[in-house]
Amino acid sequence: MKTYRHIRSLVLFVATLGLASITHAAGRATVEGILLTASNDRGQTDGRLATYEPTLRRILRFESYRFVGDGSATLSVPGDGTASLGSGHVLEISAEQSDGRTIHAKVRWIAGGRTLMSTGLVLRPGVPAVLGGPATGKKGEVYAVIVIGR
Repeated sequence: MKTYRHIRSLVLFVATLGLASITHAAGRATVEGILLTASNDRGQTDGRLATYEPTLRRILRFESYRFVGDGSATLSVPGDGTASLGSGHVLEISAEQSDGRTIHAKVRWIAGGRTLMSTGLVLRPGVPAVLGGPATGKKGEVYAVIVIGR
């Protein structure tokens, strides 16, 4: 009889964990976007990007970075949201699933009604993903977006 109670308790415990995972997976997520420009001109990187500068240098390999704008979207998982970043740039985010440690999302970067990039990302909370973009029109300067899941 004791063994039966222990097995029953274990089954209830495992079932509770399963329900908690399903609830979390169907929860909400916030995705932040930071629009910036990258240049090979020597200069000071904008202080608002200091936290991300090592990652930006490793991925984009430019000399300086300037903050342009930012925005965020809070959305259901699964679900869709939009983050306006400024200067006519927008991120359309479609969160497809979450396992509590990552968010699987499709991100579409749009500027002036034109799609600049459409990609799938696996976002880990607080870990930045960097998207390199088109030239800004100034010699040697390009746009980029940092995407962060929360």
